[in-house]
Amino acid sequence: MNEKKLKPKSGMIFLFLILAIEILSILSFVFSVNFEGMKMGMLILLGIIGIIVGFILCFGLKIIKPQEALVLTLFGNYTGSIKEPGFYFVNPFSTAVNPAATTKLGQSGDVAEGHSSEGITVSSDGKVKYTGGGSKKVSLKIMTLNNSRQKVNDVLGNPVEIGIAVMWRVVDTSKAVFNVDNYKEYLSLQCDSAVRNIVRVYPYDVAQGIDTTGDGEPDEGSLRGSSAVVVERIRKEIQEKVEEAGLEIIEARITYLAYAPEIAAAMLQRQQASAIIDARKMIVDGAVGMVEMALDKLSEREVVELDEERKAAMVSNLLVVLCGSKDAQPIVNSGSLY
Repeated sequence: MNEKKLKPKSGMIFLFLILAIEILSILSFVFSVNFEGMKMGMLILLGIIGIIVGFILCFGLKIIKPQEALVLTLFGNYTGSIKEPGFYFVNPFSTAVNPAATTKLGQSGDVAEGHSSEGITVSSDGKVKYTGGGSKKVSLKIMTLNNSRQKVNDVLGNPVEIGIAVMWRVVDTSKAVFNVDNYKEYLSLQCDSAVRNIVRVYPYDVAQGIDTTGDGEPDEGSLRGSSAVVVERIRKEIQEKVEEAGLEIIEARITYLAYAPEIAAAMLQRQQASAIIDARKMIVDGAVGMVEMALDKLSEREVVELDEERKAAMVSNLLVVLCGSKDAQPIVNSGSLY
């Protein structure tokens, strides 16, 4: 279904017309007391008809604020959408349609979680509250959907908790209203599905022999190190799914990323062990270089001549001092070297 943009008539003209009808109807009641018989009955009847007509015409007055739209149907047929702000008059029998009007996702543009509001409030823990009806106007503003955290297994099978924020807006009101049952719930479900599909392709951290791009070659992609690439793939997948719902996904961002609690401690120990090994490698490389330099300087300047056994002892002592995790306690030998 293609969107039709309505250009209704100005509401100010019809507002004055309605006021005139109501005033004349009231005056007919007032002047009816001066007449008798059929003339009085006619004035009373005209007054009643005028009041009813004016009351019905009031339903045709619509106020559209900036970045809002009104999708109208007449006896079941889609007549068009009003997207320009202003004061308008439409067919008073037209009905505004917005199936997502009573759905609150706890996102920008909706009511904050924990406050009473009109509609259905879906909190982050999945609880739903029914508190009444909502506005039938469709918001065209950029909104932020912050879904609850999900536990997903990465490509290595490690459980990861991840949360994303999606910036989106309605670009086609007819598709949003008529192509899906509830475009807000539809978007929320598609976000959850896209996150699961993309996260399970990547490891949490860089791993050997993992192909994350699908080209058959191992790469260094990871959830932690390639967050920009990950969220762009998530955005594109969501956009493909919600295209028929008339929605545009502007941006996606990772708001939370961590190992699941059941393996977080083990993974932390693994990271600490890897860091310690890397640090020890650097210390050993530096110590070997310093020992080599010391032996070369002693031999070059002929400070002392050492046989192989004494060189080995000196190397051992220097490595212990340089590679030890605690300060060395030297023992001074005041006697002969041999």
